[in-house]
Amino acid sequence: MFSTQRQAEILRLVREQRTCTIADLAGRFEVSDETIRRNIKPLIADGLLVKVHGGVMLPERLDEPPFQRRMVASREAKQVIGARIAELVRDGDSLILEGGTTCLHIAQALCARSRLTVVTNSVEVARTLAPRNGNRVFIAGGELRADDAAVFGDSVLAFLRQFHVRYAIVSVTAIDMQGRFMDAQPADVAFSLAAFAQAERRVVAADYSKFGHSALVHAFGPDAVDLLVTDEAPASALAQVFAAAGLEVSVGAPEPQPERGVPGSNAETGIDAGPAARSPL
Repeated sequence: MFSTQRQAEILRLVREQRTCTIADLAGRFEVSDETIRRNIKPLIADGLLVKVHGGVMLPERLDEPPFQRRMVASREAKQVIGARIAELVRDGDSLILEGGTTCLHIAQALCARSRLTVVTNSVEVARTLAPRNGNRVFIAGGELRADDAAVFGDSVLAFLRQFHVRYAIVSVTAIDMQGRFMDAQPADVAFSLAAFAQAERRVVAADYSKFGHSALVHAFGPDAVDLLVTDEAPASALAQVFAAAGLEVSVGAPEPQPERGVPGSNAETGIDAGPAARSPL
């Protein structure tokens, strides 16, 4: 594909998806991140696209709050992760769930579960899960962050210490090639560490675009995590770091859509394969 054709397709994708990451575009066109950066540079110079952290978006969407822009970035990957965690969490389970965009996608996927006990610092997570299926939701009090409607501060950390839960599920900004989990805000790191201390199983949800990057604050190493849920397997070098630390990696994938009329397919027989047919975590 010539660069001009690729640029036209990039514009089409951004108009369709509203926000695209460099990693997503590179994967779609099967080229390097650097090639995509060269392709988008003239589009940015001409004012057709605007550069944002890790990707591009349409200029007219700059008035949207940053949290809303992050919600649509890597949206399909986050939905895959949410579906994978919804397979892990069972009816009646207890969990701490923080308020990042990946965790909000997880909360939406958990609407399929019932009788959950959820501890959160996120107004959006609480709003998503509290009205459903007999769930109990406990939300921390403290200073409300305007960007994402999440609560932070010492009162939140003290609140978490009351609970013992099955899972603590958090997200991160980046995971570097040394396997260090990193975040943009010290307050987010403090919440994650406090959540981990109260949980039987420590889970990080991070899509593939987070791999091989760094962020401002070092949160924890791979030995502090029991399970990493992602949408694509990490590069072999990073996978080896995780394996050496005893970190389990669960890779989700979109459920395949059977072709109509194919003998033996669910579409023809009307049989639902059900949870037993899905690969275990």
